[in-house]
Amino acid sequence: METSRQLTGVLALLAGLAFVLGAAVLTLRTSGRGLRDGAWVVPALISALFLVFSLVAGAREGALGFWPEHSARGLWGNQIWFDLLLAASAVWALALPRLRAQGMNVWLWLALVAATGSIGMMAMLARLWRLEARARRG
Repeated sequence: METSRQLTGVLALLAGLAFVLGAAVLTLRTSGRGLRDGAWVVPALISALFLVFSLVAGAREGALGFWPEHSARGLWGNQIWFDLLLAASAVWALALPRLRAQGMNVWLWLALVAATGSIGMMAMLARLWRLEARARRG
């Protein structure tokens, strides 16, 4: 149990560092020029890796193992859940006009995001960025 706890602590720290590094690289690499044509691969890879991690977590701790963490652990569990929902809502609101402009089925993507959270969100962004890159190339 202690080893598992240490591993989850390390994974949380690595995920935080990956976010900071990734956001910094994205900020430095785009600087007004927009995304590069191959940028869609990054959210696609993140979606796939997080799907694998989530399947492992679901197999070990149950498909709905996330729910007690957000609903029965007190106010901090609720706060984390609300934060995830607010972040997803912000991404959705910002992406929606672009999704429609690329002809993506927004109701299908909304269902996927609602069912899978960040897995679906990252897959949606990968698809959007790929379609936008294709449109730029003509």
